[in-house]
Amino acid sequence: MHWVNNLPGLFKEVNRILKKDGVFIGSMFGGETLFELRCSLQLAELERDGGLSSHISPFVEVQDLGNLLNRCQFRMLTIDSDEIKVAFPSIFELMRDLKGMAENNASWTRKLHLKRDTLISTAAIYKELYRNQDDTIPATFQIFYWIGWKPDASQPTPLSPQKSEISLKDLPNLDEALQKRDKDGDKES
Repeated sequence: MHWVNNLPGLFKEVNRILKKDGVFIGSMFGGETLFELRCSLQLAELERDGGLSSHISPFVEVQDLGNLLNRCQFRMLTIDSDEIKVAFPSIFELMRDLKGMAENNASWTRKLHLKRDTLISTAAIYKELYRNQDDTIPATFQIFYWIGWKPDASQPTPLSPQKSEISLKDLPNLDEALQKRDKDGDKES
């Protein structure tokens, strides 16, 4: 789903085609995906080219995902995230795997090629900043998973907020607080 240019439109369409009380279960890469590669590319391009370009497609943040799902009328939302770190011998194997996964940059305004010296500089920066103990480099993939329900009158609703009679600061002296509460309750009766 991180390739979709119109997530609000997609989520609205999913909500439209679901039957009432239908569930929408999904997953997509999150904002911290490949942060090591993005940072290394940016530093290398600033150093070599005096500016930077988008080489990795943008990813959604968890707050944005929750807001989008909520705006598209999904209820009882549950969003979870997972972080997977994969080790590679070098940046070149990582980039080959990304290309094999068809995870190239789909941005229309991207530069089509990286200069050789920029790529070598990126590899050196990546290794220097993020190297593992075994001399490999990590690549982080953040994955968001969610469940959202199309509204229906039969769905459970949250309980109304309740007022507590005992403060959390009184927790260490709970017995005394309960006794005081009971005495105060007897006086009011």
